[in-house]
Amino acid sequence: MRQACPVPEPTHHSQPKRSDHPHSATLRRLEKASGRLSAAAIARMDEQLPWYRAMPPENRSWIGLVAQAGIAAFTEWFRHPEAPQAISTDVFGTAPRELTRAISLRQTVEMVRTTIEVVESAIDEVAAPGDEAILREALLVYAREIAFATAQVYAQAAEARGAWDARLESLVVNAVLSGEADEGVLSRAAALGWNSPDRVVVVLGTAPDGDSELTVEAIRRAARHAKLQVLTGVFGDRLVVVAGSHREALDPIRTAKDLIGPFAPGPVVAGPVVGDLLAASRSAQAAAAGLKACAAWPDAPRPVLADDLLPERAMAGDPAAREQLVEEIYRPLEEAGSALLETLSVYLEQASSLEGAARMLFVHPNTVRYRLRRVTDVTGWSPSDVRSAFTLRIALILGRLSATDQ
Repeated sequence: MRQACPVPEPTHHSQPKRSDHPHSATLRRLEKASGRLSAAAIARMDEQLPWYRAMPPENRSWIGLVAQAGIAAFTEWFRHPEAPQAISTDVFGTAPRELTRAISLRQTVEMVRTTIEVVESAIDEVAAPGDEAILREALLVYAREIAFATAQVYAQAAEARGAWDARLESLVVNAVLSGEADEGVLSRAAALGWNSPDRVVVVLGTAPDGDSELTVEAIRRAARHAKLQVLTGVFGDRLVVVAGSHREALDPIRTAKDLIGPFAPGPVVAGPVVGDLLAASRSAQAAAAGLKACAAWPDAPRPVLADDLLPERAMAGDPAAREQLVEEIYRPLEEAGSALLETLSVYLEQASSLEGAARMLFVHPNTVRYRLRRVTDVTGWSPSDVRSAFTLRIALILGRLSATDQ
């Protein structure tokens, strides 16, 4: 007769039974008291934390679940203190990610502190006789772990929000650069903290090598120091800054100088001041054309206005610069009378000589001098200045060409 094979006794590699726990009595009492402790924590938050009382019911219910999960996680941690515990998942995983936007880190710390205080005040009641010190020490260690878990949750949320904000900011700045800014861009900018300044200027230059995030942060620090709002980004080798302010007189050169530190060596161009973010595309396009044309003016100041580069921009094929030179210089001179156009043309042809121009025009040199002052009054450019004379000469050429096209 065959003998039955003995059945081997099962070996248990799982967690020990509750009765095997060295403080099983305290563990049982802690489990029974968890619901009461959670309710007490919620009641104390309602009593001591004004921001909690002011929250909508949905968020209060989520916070209540977080408090309950925290006490439950402490119970589980007390049962197996040697086992690795994912406290952030156990506690904060019960609430939606949006809760990190609804309550601040400071408020979360207050919530955790209140819950820990409630449990600590009940230790003498919950712990089995002789286990009070053990439970208090366990709560102290658990509180430290909860503090680290809280910091981790908010750090992850901040990183995710920062990455999203960076992408959103890049979309806004790219829309300004490409001339596609619309009402949707305004709403995206508002989400980034842009509060619709009524003076806006775009500054362009070369981006430095290295981490673009460090460059963007350096621009933001400079903007805070200068009390400017900025939207910024690195696009290829270009660093683009859209700066805004509510100042009545926003000086583009001063703005560019305030922000110039993070730019790489090379030209930095400031576009004209415009009235809002929707009009900033005009400033951006002028600055971009100026940056492209800067190679034709090696001695250009740094930073330089896009309008100071009008002749180079026009020669590089920028239609906006050509139109601006004709409309802001040639047309006003034309409307002021033929004498101004003729005097300016002769003066420039005579190598800026008053006497030479006077002889060619058969007038007194003082007459030439008076007419040139009128040219300055009408156009804002002085014929006696070498750089201005160059700009005026290009404007005259373009104006004559436009007249032949009509």
